[in-house]
Parts: sequence; structure tokens; C-alpha cells
Amino acid sequence: MGMKLSQFNFELPNNLLAEYPSEDRDEARLMVLNRKENTIEHKKFKDLINYFEPDDVMVLNNTKVFPARLFGNKEKTGARIEVFLLRELNSETRLWDVLVDPARKIRIGNKLYFGDDESLVAEVIDNTTSRGRTLRFLYDGSYEEFRNKLNELGETPLPKYIKRDVEPEDADRYQTIYAKNEGAVAAPTAGLHFSKHLLKRLEIKGVDLAEVTLHVGLGTFNPVEVEDLSKHKMDSEEAEIEKAATVVINNAIENKRRICAVGTTVMRALESSVSSNGRLNEFKGWTNKFIFPPYDFSIANCMITNFHTPKSTLLMMVSAFAGHDLMERAYKEAIKEEYQFYSYGDAMLII
Repeated sequence: MGMKLSQFNFELPNNLLAEYPSEDRDEARLMVLNRKENTIEHKKFKDLINYFEPDDVMVLNNTKVFPARLFGNKEKTGARIEVFLLRELNSETRLWDVLVDPARKIRIGNKLYFGDDESLVAEVIDNTTSRGRTLRFLYDGSYEEFRNKLNELGETPLPKYIKRDVEPEDADRYQTIYAKNEGAVAAPTAGLHFSKHLLKRLEIKGVDLAEVTLHVGLGTFNPVEVEDLSKHKMDSEEAEIEKAATVVINNAIENKRRICAVGTTVMRALESSVSSNGRLNEFKGWTNKFIFPPYDFSIANCMITNFHTPKSTLLMMVSAFAGHDLMERAYKEAIKEEYQFYSYGDAMLII
């Protein structure tokens, strides 16, 4: 048997869970791990430009977070119900996969009303899990108007660990500056540290940018609960890798350049579509790939990631990439140096 769940457990002080993002995106702290030299350095995120040369490639996840958290009222009783939109099942019939809270009050056939004017109504069609439901939204306008209505009524789905209320700037800061394909319920957080200025500097230096899409699902926050990691089942997430990205990335593989996956979501997308000769294929579909040590990575030879919570699949993937011993050392140091963890936290560059 390979590595066990208990090898990914550690004590994380509560004060290191980032409640707010850094003041400026690229001023977050950056820990740099060098796998070959077995070294750890402490930098600022904007210093990462010094680790890249012309024709190296940065691979970004251009998914866009939609305001997935809605608050509605149940017909008759008027009870306040939180509805978390997970994914659209059918755009014609406006069927959605959602979580509801409190779930015990929501049964098939119930209607929920949203907005002060109750202009959006949803009917509960099915139970999927204890908290999961299928809703059909009833709305008179076009599909575009319906989506605009959801955006207007919804709020930024900050991760549950953030106990404060959502603030206006969260809508901007819980989104990468290059986000464009709507579909994620959680941000690809490593990308939150890129500022327009830093992207421009990378471009001027001759670093190529490639974009892929992986719509991050809530499953990204699920802790692993089985000691034998091979028994853990990942939630599926929708991904797309277009031809343009494969050309840039495969060219960099041929030329032995540095290929940097910005975030675990990018790494997961890339590793879900590898050809038999170790090149990247185009991809459109769903992936439930779970990467844990030991694992041989085929495409990226460098990654940027945030600091993850104990027992998370994200920590396991990063350990597979950096090596478990180096990762343990890095996390001990991160806690000692009071790096900020999780979605709004600091970053790590692994080369």
C-alpha cells in the first residue's frame, strides 16, 4: 500500500487561515521550493518573474467563478433557505444541481422564491443526496436574461472557512484577472496572485501564456476520509483544453522549457489528457483524476500553488509533485513563518 491519509495530517493554527486577501495581488508572500537543490527561499509573489526565461510557459486556468450562493424563501412558511448552485444540468429546461440549507425543510414539490420582488422561482424536482436537490427555475425571460438574474441575485461563494460576511470587493478579489469562462463555484486560487502588471512583465520577458479551463467544483474542499488513498473518489469537474494551448505547451516540451502549472486545477486538467508519447492532447469533458504520491507527472515541470489544509486532495497532489519530505519541511517552515493558508492565502512556487 502507498501513502496513508495520516501522513497528510498536521496541526494548522486557526490564525493562519486567511480571512482576507493580501492588499495587492502580487505582494502576497511566495515560498520557493527547489526540488533539485532541496532548498526553501522566502520571496514576494512578484519575484517569481526571476525564475522564468523567454519561451518558458505559464499555464493559467481561465475559469470564472459565478455568484453561486442564493438566498430564497420557502412558499407558505417563508423560511429563509440558502441555495448553493453546483452546476447547470440543462440550459433549455433550467435544471440545476444544488445544495440546500437547512435541507430537512426542503422536499420534492416545494417552491422557493428569490429576490425582493420574488421574480425568480424554483421548484424542487428531485433529491440527490442528503443536502443535494435538483431545482427547475421558472423564469419568463430569455436564457441570457435568466443568467443575468442569477448573477444579480447571487453572491460570491467564499469558502465556508471564511466566517465573515461577503464584502463588495470579494466579487473582484475572489476572481483571477484573466477569468473568462463562467462555470466555477470556487476560484482557482493560485491564479489570484497575478496582477495585470506582473502578467505584462512576464509577456515582455518573453514568457508564453497558455490557457486551459477547469471549472472548480465544491469537491475541491472535500477532505479525504479513507486511510487508503486509492479508495478515495474525486468529484468530477468539467474541463477544456483547446488546440492553441496544446501547440504552445507541446512546443515547450520539445524544447525542454519550463512549463509551469498555475494551480492544482491546471495540473489536474493537464494530467487528464496526456498522449502515450507524453504530449498534451485537446480535451473537452469531465475529469475525476485524483493525483497522490507516488505519481509521475507528464507535462508540467514547475507549479504555483497556495498553502493547503490538512488531509486535502490538494496537499496530496502537491506532495506528489514536490516530494513528501520537502513538502513536510516547507509546511513546518510556513507555519513557523506564519504564512497565510488556503484560498486567500500566500503562494508557493515549486521548481
